[in-house]
Amino acid sequence: MPRLSSIAAQSLQQQILDGTLPAGSALPGQRQLAATLGISRAALREAVSTLEALGLLRSQPGKGVFVSAGETRDGTAIAASVFGGLQATPREMFQFRAIVEPPAAALAASTGSDEAVAQLAATQAAMEAALHAQDLVAASEADLAFHLGIAALSGNPMLSAVIRSMEAPIAYSLRLPFADIESVWAPAEEHRAVLRAIQARDAAAAEAAMGHHIERAAARVGLAFDMPVTEPRILSHKGPVFSTGAST
Repeated sequence: MPRLSSIAAQSLQQQILDGTLPAGSALPGQRQLAATLGISRAALREAVSTLEALGLLRSQPGKGVFVSAGETRDGTAIAASVFGGLQATPREMFQFRAIVEPPAAALAASTGSDEAVAQLAATQAAMEAALHAQDLVAASEADLAFHLGIAALSGNPMLSAVIRSMEAPIAYSLRLPFADIESVWAPAEEHRAVLRAIQARDAAAAEAAMGHHIERAAARVGLAFDMPVTEPRILSHKGPVFSTGAST
């Protein structure tokens, strides 16, 4: 069942699309808008946060919330507070994802059941249908479901739990690239490459495709991050590292 905040975000998005809330207009006050939508102010704040990340709304401290459809978000200007108590920057969030999600995709290609992979394909189809309908709220929700689905497909409960524990900040980071209208289809196209690799049971290709997707998603909001490059080290030593106590 959809959350109230999601329903509210859908309602506000539709009003923006049909011109009821034209670009540049201010939203009604928080109390009035929450009453009109029949939700709590907390749920309204979550809905507004979703639409801000998608580039449909813009908050101006002390002035209110304004419709900003078509304005690309600048990832470097996003406050760390959107990621909650972590105080992580968007760059750090994308870097975290680039560390944990590509290996999850590789595992998904290796261990995911045919039924689970088919469900992942259905999630991808739902995302593309939402994009065709210009429904960025639903597209971003399907986007999140796709990434969480891959985490579950990894077959590693610890890896899946780590990714799921970061669901809210990951969801926010997934919404940010949708604000770039000119490349709004890019996430779906990159998903297809990940999905094809998982369907082909090609772990290396799945890992590479997911890494490329996260890197490109960050670039679409003007972010770049460094990934540590490690070389395997061979430690030389004289004699055994430890002794079993057994004689030969």
